[in-house]
Amino acid sequence: MIGTGILKGMAVTARNFVGSYFEKERLITVQYPEERSPLPENYRNFPFLIYDSNDPHAGLRCVACKICEKECPPQCIYIVKSDDKKPDYMGKPQFYPKVFDIDISVCMSCQICVEVCPFEAIKMDKEFELSQRERFNHLLLRKEQLSKSNGYYHKIHPVEADAVDKNLADAAAAAEAKKKAAVEAAAKAAAAKAAAAGTAEVKPAAGGPSPSSASS
Repeated sequence: MIGTGILKGMAVTARNFVGSYFEKERLITVQYPEERSPLPENYRNFPFLIYDSNDPHAGLRCVACKICEKECPPQCIYIVKSDDKKPDYMGKPQFYPKVFDIDISVCMSCQICVEVCPFEAIKMDKEFELSQRERFNHLLLRKEQLSKSNGYYHKIHPVEADAVDKNLADAAAAAEAKKKAAVEAAAKAAAAKAAAAGTAEVKPAAGGPSPSSASS
C-alpha cells in the first residue's frame, strides 16, 4: 500500500512525542545545572596529568620525554625538562617536567597525546565547565592545574584506570624480576670466578714439581 512507510514513521514520531511527557527515559530536557546527565565511560574533553601517592610532584608519572608535545597536531603542549631527576614508579631516576602547559583554547581533544605516551602519564578529563572571562591567560593550564591524582582517574574512568594500573603493576613486577635475576646471575658469576681462582692456586704449574716431591 502506497504511503505505509510514511504512516509508520508518523506513528513512531507520535509515540515518542506523547511518551516524552510521561516516560522519564524519553524526557529530553535536563534542568542543568541542578540536574546533570551522567557522562559515558569513554567521554573525553581535555588532557590532564596523573600522579601517584599524595604528592603531585614526587608522584608525577610524566618524565618530560616530549613525545606528546611533538605529536600534538595543534601544538598546544609546551614542556620544559628538569635539570635533575627523581625516582619513577619503578624506582628508576627519571627527568620530570619543570614546565608543562596546555592551551585548551587550541586543544581539539583528539587524544593523540594519550595514545603516544609510553608512561601512562597523560589522560583525557571529563571536566567541561571551563569557561573564563579572558581568552588567553586563563585558558592556559599550568602543571599545577593539570596534575590530578590516580584516584581521580579511577573515579572518572574506572574500567580504563584498572587496566592501566594492572599494566603498570605487571611492568614493575617484570622489572623487579629482571633486576633480581641480574643480581643472582652476577652472584653466581662471582662465585664461579672465585672457585676457579682457588683451583688455579692449588694446581701446580706445568712442568714443576708436585707438592709431595718438593717436600721430600
